[in-house]
Amino acid sequence: MSYTTLMVYVDAGHTPEEQVRVAANLADKFHATLIGLSAIAIRPTFVAEGVIIDEVTESEIGEMRARLARKENWFRSFETGQRKFEWRALLDFPNDALMREARSADLILIPRTKGSEDPYRSLDPGGAILNVGRPTLVVPDGVSTLQADHVVIGWKDGREARRAVWDSLPFLHEASRVTIAEICETEGEAAAREHIDDVAHYLTRHRVDSGPRVILHKEGTGAASLIKLAREEGADLLVTGAYGHSRLGEWIFGGMTRDLLATSPICCLMSH
Repeated sequence: MSYTTLMVYVDAGHTPEEQVRVAANLADKFHATLIGLSAIAIRPTFVAEGVIIDEVTESEIGEMRARLARKENWFRSFETGQRKFEWRALLDFPNDALMREARSADLILIPRTKGSEDPYRSLDPGGAILNVGRPTLVVPDGVSTLQADHVVIGWKDGREARRAVWDSLPFLHEASRVTIAEICETEGEAAAREHIDDVAHYLTRHRVDSGPRVILHKEGTGAASLIKLAREEGADLLVTGAYGHSRLGEWIFGGMTRDLLATSPICCLMSH
């Protein structure tokens, strides 16, 4: 099992060089095709009492297309003879475009933070993770490389974490060290140890040496504990489930997912 196609979201209003560099290096690592995707939505015509108050002009639409074309040229500057690059640009909401085009990829790379609060021009990372139906690699600002030599799995016994472990197998096969950690209260330690032993045995059957197994007793937030463990151990990739749902147009996340999206300084592979 490997990743044959990666997709990276490229914000049309910014120059996400570090994020694209991570994607390009991973495409080399897995001998994969890399698809760049960018999108800008056309604002609807505003009408009041039957009178058009504001309307996007053909000239403005032409400028949107030109901006996306410039972004393609910039993206292709990362192309080398070893990398297979593709480009997709759409006049659509970034989240809708990514959700639809994700059908073509094994792994999606997105920024950890929003480019802006404008849904017509900027991707909402949380909404993307919950809707693309693919494992999503969240890349923080300031991160331009991902070796994934030591991977930490943040285990929680549920569907999302099980999906994340399966989805991360290409990384785990390439890693020299994998640590499984579960965060629990003191009275839950026996159950947690049983959970992560089962995960370790599962990974062994997939030819992955899971190495250390860690029980973290809950002090502060779960995300802070996982990040602390990863940094102390020199890991640069966290693998976790993504827990959340939409309610009345608002994304409601579990505490771990919300805090990792807000604070993690290292890359996170999340599955929902």
